[in-house]
This record gives sequence, C-alpha cells and structure tokens, in this order.
Amino acid sequence: MTLTRIGFGTIVAAALSAGTALAQDKPIELKFSHWVPATHPIVKSAEEWGQSIAKASNGSIKVTIFPAQQLGKAFDHYDMARDGIAELTYANPGYAPGRFPVVSAGELPFVLANAKEGSAALDSWYRKYAAKEMSEVRFCLAFVHDPGTFHTTKKKVVVPADVAGLKVRPAGGTIARLVTMLGGTNVQASAAEARDVLEKGVADALTFPWGSVFLFGIDKVTKYHIDTPLYTSVQTWVMNKAAYEKMSAAQKKVMDDHCSTEWALKVAQPWADFEHGGIEKMKAAGHEVYGLTPEQIGEWRKANEPLIGEWAEPVRKAGYDPKAVLQELRDTAKSRNSSY
Repeated sequence: MTLTRIGFGTIVAAALSAGTALAQDKPIELKFSHWVPATHPIVKSAEEWGQSIAKASNGSIKVTIFPAQQLGKAFDHYDMARDGIAELTYANPGYAPGRFPVVSAGELPFVLANAKEGSAALDSWYRKYAAKEMSEVRFCLAFVHDPGTFHTTKKKVVVPADVAGLKVRPAGGTIARLVTMLGGTNVQASAAEARDVLEKGVADALTFPWGSVFLFGIDKVTKYHIDTPLYTSVQTWVMNKAAYEKMSAAQKKVMDDHCSTEWALKVAQPWADFEHGGIEKMKAAGHEVYGLTPEQIGEWRKANEPLIGEWAEPVRKAGYDPKAVLQELRDTAKSRNSSY
C-alpha cells in the first residue's frame, strides 16, 4: 500500500509540475506566413492548428496567421522561415525547382491518388529525409492537394502530344520538367499570379487543383479541363530553428505534438474536400470537362517515365537510391489506401 501511495503521489506531483511549467512558460508569439488568400480552406486549418497549440500550451504559445503574401512572396516562404522573417511558413517545395529533390517524389504523376490518406502517406514517408533535405529549418509537416490536372484557355489537351507549343504555368518544378519534355514552354507564376498570366496571354494553360480554379478566379479565363487526376503538389509547413530552440521543453513538446502525421491529415482534409468539389462546380458552370480513355491515360503514363528518370538523378546526387526512395513512397501510399 505504501508503494502504491508513493507511486500515485509521484504521478500527481509530476502532472502538477508539468502544468505549472506550462503555466509559467514565457509567452511566445509565432507569426505564421501563408501565401494563399484568407478565404482558402488551408487558412482555416492553420487557425484551428494554432488554436490547438494555444490550448495545449495553456496560452503560452500564440500563433498569428498572415495570409495572402502579407509578409513575402510565395516563392520566398522557405527562406523566410530560415531567416526568421516569420517563425512559421507555408512553403511549397515545388516553387524552388531542384532544391528539394526527395520530397518532389510526391509531385510525380500517378503516385498519390488522393489528398487525404495521401497526405498522411507523404508526411510519414518524408520524415525520414526531412532533417537532411530541409536542414536550414525545422520541418513541421507535409501534405498534398487533391490531384490536379490541365486547365486550358484556347484548346483541349487530351494526350501528351497536345502540350507541344503550349505556354503552361506549371504546379511546380516536377510538372515544369514534364511540360518541357512534351514540347511546351513554362511560365513561372505563383498560384496568386496564375489568373493574371492567363488573362494577359502570357500563358494559355496551367496545372491546378479544381476548387482553387474558382478561388483564384481562373474559371473566368479557362474553358477546357481534363477530368482525370494527373498529379499532386507537395506543400510543407516549416519553422525557424532559433524560434524553436527558444522554447521551453514543455513548449517544444507542444510543437512536436502538432508537427505530426496526424496533424498533416487533419490539415489536408478540408482542403481536399474543397478541391474535389470543384469538379461538379465546373460542370455546372458550363465549362467543357472531359475524361480520358484508358488508352489515353496509358499515353500519359508512358510520357511520365522519362520524368521519373530526371527526378532520380538529383536524388542520387543527394546520396540516396532513387528507386528505393520512390518504392518506399509507393509502399506507404499503398498501406494508406492512396496509391494508383
């Protein structure tokens, strides 16, 4: 009985001590920079994430969201976290072609079939590589948007040969390489700038998820849309290392608990539903939405094979076996019911 009382007392004391530590921790304010509009579903997910952090830290950690490129351009967000311009940022690795070769496996066509369990698969797989590949920041979590496709202004794209001669705003570096291989020309522009380049004729096609076509006003300048999922785009949340190190042990644990595969899935779900709902919305708007035949999809798969080879070379230079890396992602996706 004595041992039982001592054990119980120790547990109670430890719990009280942890609570007291959190309560007495120095208040920390974290600026979280996003480049998407305030109405984007990912912003609401970020707000809920921040609220959960505040609750778990007994109010000692406050996360403030700055959407719509208020603190810097979309292409700069990884470096903004590295340099401390914002303590947390929403960084799209595809906006820096060649810089993050391993994680870009998640952008290869026909790898991830959905954005919910697909995000959990990507996040859990990438944790093995993130500390090295994103060594300048503290990796938090990764996810993908619902599979995107081609949306065009002047002509239909049905088979890979149709990309020849097109000026395309690609989703990121991986799709940009595919466009080049197919004879198209890339027009670099962030999601926020996409409508402008299409409207001015600088680009006449883009790769994008469905719901965001409406969110960014791109439906006003496009006419034709392939109703077949072709690729996903990798997104990450990263943190300034110095900001993390300034935290107490209890606060670090709160952040670690919120930088997890579980939270990657929570963050991805609302956005996935939003994007997928755009397909029927596009049909209702009177746009030409068309599927591909199995034979046409086969042509796209064949066209993708050289892209895998191009992706592999920088991964090999980074010290990895690209075949093993990609197979790990495919296996993880299969275990999460998110593989093609």
